[in-house]
Order: sequence, then structure tokens, then C-alpha cells
Amino acid sequence: MKTIHITSQDELRHVAEAVIAATGRRTVVAFRGEMGAGKTTLIREIVAALGADDTVTSPTFAIVNQYEGAHGRRIHHFDFYRIDDVREAFDLGYEEYFYSGDLCLIEWPEKIEALLPEDAVEVRITVDSDTARTFEID
Repeated sequence: MKTIHITSQDELRHVAEAVIAATGRRTVVAFRGEMGAGKTTLIREIVAALGADDTVTSPTFAIVNQYEGAHGRRIHHFDFYRIDDVREAFDLGYEEYFYSGDLCLIEWPEKIEALLPEDAVEVRITVDSDTARTFEID
């Protein structure tokens, strides 16, 4: 496990690079943290680091947004906050995304815990203060 402490959002690029490095051949990354911890903000940095020019917003209502990184790499950004039943993930066709080989970045993975691949990268975000965060990448 790698732990990174930051005191400013300006340092987030280093966290994004660490998450990307931790994926290796894995393609599913689960982001855990309380509301407002910075999950979407970190995902925005990861998507930018992968060469996407897209505007990254939380797909709270759409559940999934797709971005295109460098060399046509597809990136899927999920927000499962609003689902009430794991069957909604099946209706969305989560398997096609999670096992496509494309990068899948997941907010609120607690809502679909049983569906996550065993080798998913875990990123835990702890709010230390208004500007400081601790990231645990596993």
C-alpha cells in the first residue's frame, strides 16, 4: 500500500500519477471517501494525466461518463451513489465495462461491492482538513 499526504490541490497530480502506476495491468479502480472528499477531483486529474481533453464531471445522474485519453484509450467514469439496488448495475451492463480492458474509475463502489473484480485497485481518501487529504492506494 502506498500512502500520500497532500496539503494543497496543486499536489493532486502526484496522486493521479501514483494511481495510474498502481493499476499496472488492472483496469478497475474503486475510489472510497466521504461526500466532498475529492473523488471526482482526483478522477479529473487522472483523466487529464492520461491525455484526455474532456471536461470531467461526476456522472451522478447518468451513472457513467466516457472519456477518450491518448491513443484512443477509453476511460469510463462511474458514480454509483444514486443506485438503490445492485441490479441497476446489471441493467447498465457493468460487466461489458469492467471486463472490456478499458479503464474504469468508480465512485461509491460500496453500492456494488459484490460486483467489483477481486483485483480492483482501491483508493481511500481521508479528509484531514479543508485543504489536506490522505490517499491510500492499494
